[in-house]
Amino acid sequence: MLIKIQTLRERLHGVVLNKGEQGHDIEGLEEELDNLPDSYDELIDFSKKLSSLKIRLNWSYVEPNSINEIMSEMDPSRPKGQIKEIDLEDSAKRVEAAFLGSLCGCMLGKPLEAQFTGHEIRKALEEIGDWPMSKYISKEIEEVLPRTHRSFPETAREYIKFVAPDDDINYTIMGMLILEKFGPDFTHENMKELWIHHLPINTTFGPENTKLIKSGMDLKIDGMHRSTFLEKGGIGPRKIVPTEDPEDFIDIFNDTLNPGDELCGAAIRADAYGYAFPGNPAMASELAWRDASFTHNRTGIYGTMFIAAAISCAQIMDDRTEIIEMALKFVPQKSRFFERVSVCFSDVKNSKTWEEAYEKISDKYSEYGHCRIYQEIGMLINSLIFARDVGHGICIQVSQGADTDSFGATSGSLLGAYFGPGFLDETWIEPFNDDIRTGLAWFFERSVSKLAKRMAKLPKIVRI
Repeated sequence: MLIKIQTLRERLHGVVLNKGEQGHDIEGLEEELDNLPDSYDELIDFSKKLSSLKIRLNWSYVEPNSINEIMSEMDPSRPKGQIKEIDLEDSAKRVEAAFLGSLCGCMLGKPLEAQFTGHEIRKALEEIGDWPMSKYISKEIEEVLPRTHRSFPETAREYIKFVAPDDDINYTIMGMLILEKFGPDFTHENMKELWIHHLPINTTFGPENTKLIKSGMDLKIDGMHRSTFLEKGGIGPRKIVPTEDPEDFIDIFNDTLNPGDELCGAAIRADAYGYAFPGNPAMASELAWRDASFTHNRTGIYGTMFIAAAISCAQIMDDRTEIIEMALKFVPQKSRFFERVSVCFSDVKNSKTWEEAYEKISDKYSEYGHCRIYQEIGMLINSLIFARDVGHGICIQVSQGADTDSFGATSGSLLGAYFGPGFLDETWIEPFNDDIRTGLAWFFERSVSKLAKRMAKLPKIVRI
């Protein structure tokens, strides 16, 4: 069986709630779903209805998914190409620093990736005498927190011997592989090919997991006659595909059974596109759209475009507020993302410390916690504005809680791109022993330094 009845029902509940948050009229739909019998056909018929819901009349946002419509909703004053000439040698050094920063930010955040607020993290660190955060998380924190991430035995500072496997790191490497193999004209089919080859399914979550399952099913169906597909296994068609038409079930996988399509799973895939196009946020954000739209919609796409544009700008711009102002030009200006991130940006600019800014952001958007973009992008801006160097900045980021490893990694990328080499103390890198253990299949690089050098070639590769 591809999906249990109860799992299907729970996913559809999540989709209905998301549709409501995205401005659709969902009146009566939750009750209708609750009253449906345990029938695959009836649940899937219900799911088809969700793709054609009307937008509420009082909905003021404009949130397209196609690149042409998104561009038409961007700030018309945005630059359409290169902002200024770049020094490729300088870019290579900044990309190397950004990638190393992302590894450190990710490993710093991993022990705490257990849905904590900044207040909870601060209280725990104060109890063990480690506030303010200035180094990797001590094993002692396990004594004062109710839970830690399952990677704790590899990522607490007393245990670190290598860069532990993490999906955030996997996706940055996947972005590198996409650009190395296919260049900036890559397609969703190219992504599907590389994902199936390199991504074990248990290293993916949410929409990425859904898309990988669907991609594998597509391959299975493409490789055999439809009737053979139905007969395989000798246990009857409904044991394999629980609808009269198996393709109906497959087609709705990514379009409907995808309640996480506005979460941060695509945002953690933005880095390589910002690395590859220093000073060209238009190109960086467009490639980020191409990648993000493989799995995500609306806010999930816009967050990815914003991060790629910010990393691109950070490599060539000195004023930190101008980096954010420029990156915000590359998302729809009438979107929830633009509105809420702009509020966070204003709060950061009007605060004297990162702690003050965090309080303001948390007061307004704490409901958008782990993986839910708005608060976390605000906290990312907070880290950039107040960081003294890369190490200090990733500590600010992780100290704010939520998705600590994902945005720890993203902040490391952004800060490394901005500060460049020489602004990340070796004490952050040394514990890795030049050893990285990814969760990727058919990827054999184990040297941190060699992988960072390879990543640093991206600005040249895309210009060949």
